[in-house]
Amino acid sequence: MNPTATLATAHRRRLREVWRSAGWPCQDLIEIDLLAAGLLERVRSPQGHETLRVTDAGVLLLAETLQRNRARRDAHELLVERVAREMARAGRIAWRGLSLRAKVGEAWAMAMPDVFSIRHTTVEAYLHPVVHEIKVHRSDLLSDLRSAAKRAAYLQLSSECWYVIREGIAAPEEIPPECGVLVASEGALDVARPAPKRAMAMPFGLWMALARATPIVGEMGADQMMLGDRPEDDAAGSTSP
Repeated sequence: MNPTATLATAHRRRLREVWRSAGWPCQDLIEIDLLAAGLLERVRSPQGHETLRVTDAGVLLLAETLQRNRARRDAHELLVERVAREMARAGRIAWRGLSLRAKVGEAWAMAMPDVFSIRHTTVEAYLHPVVHEIKVHRSDLLSDLRSAAKRAAYLQLSSECWYVIREGIAAPEEIPPECGVLVASEGALDVARPAPKRAMAMPFGLWMALARATPIVGEMGADQMMLGDRPEDDAAGSTSP
């Protein structure tokens, strides 16, 4: 049996911590597992001090974990870019990686939507801010769905909140009904369930966050709406990239 097969995220995190540190032992159960798996070894100095050293097998596991994490981030970032470009192509102003504050109940929460967009208009009532949260792995999606406060923050910041999920990682029914669902396949973004639309006036703090951030450079098409025009349909749930 592969001794690393049962290692949890906490074990890999501890292995990285030992790699970056002087290797002082904690003498806990995680350390015992790593020593038993041959990923750590004990080293005794001439003065009798015992430290830990990451073995060659541990370095290999760290490298494999790094490559896997990079692949996960790359897939996520590619879909984020795709959705942001779709919003811009549809005539919206889109941002990626914003850090926003939202009032949830009596407390403030930080929200970092993958894509945030507004209509390209000079009429405040027509802005229709939209949040898109991107998920390409089921484990990430399930972890996100357990955070009701995070979802509440997104709803406070937008007129519509969408989950964009890679095809096959979940059924639309698993997403809470207050959010829309877009399914990303190889060639399209298909609406599995529309997002409920809510009236929302953008607070001053959100305006300031947008003013400090840089939107993506969109494609200026001939069909882009004129500033101040009221669109016939919203582009947040567009079904083709």
